[in-house]
Amino acid sequence: MDVILREDVGPLGHKGDVVNVSDGYARNYLVPKGLAMAANPGAVRQAGDMQRARQQRDTREREAAELLARKLSAARLRVKAKAGIDGKLFGSITAADVARAAEKQTNEELDKRRIHIPDTIKSVGLHEVTVRPHPEVEFKLTIEVVAET
Repeated sequence: MDVILREDVGPLGHKGDVVNVSDGYARNYLVPKGLAMAANPGAVRQAGDMQRARQQRDTREREAAELLARKLSAARLRVKAKAGIDGKLFGSITAADVARAAEKQTNEELDKRRIHIPDTIKSVGLHEVTVRPHPEVEFKLTIEVVAET
């Protein structure tokens, strides 16, 4: 049975895609939950509109992510943390700490789930983290961890 997805459904497809699924899956799960509708000529035209809207939205989001990458990749964020006299932190720097510092210092909002810290940051100094605000955009962000006085 051909159905048109109304929402993104995991590995099946994205909103507006016309997919072929088993009758039972469509009738018992996708349609009752509002995730899909039966594919008829009028609905197929509507699906095309949904796909175009999704492509435009994706293009806008990618451009915004590229602009964010240009702005933040040149910046160095300062993160304050409590540290001992030998420079070791009492704890570690998390993605939430980096996101808060970015918002405070650059007025740019970063999603902490999009920040990847390769190794645990447990010392003062310069560290590099990877930020992936969009599936097609990734950049390195330099953070400077300083001891709190």
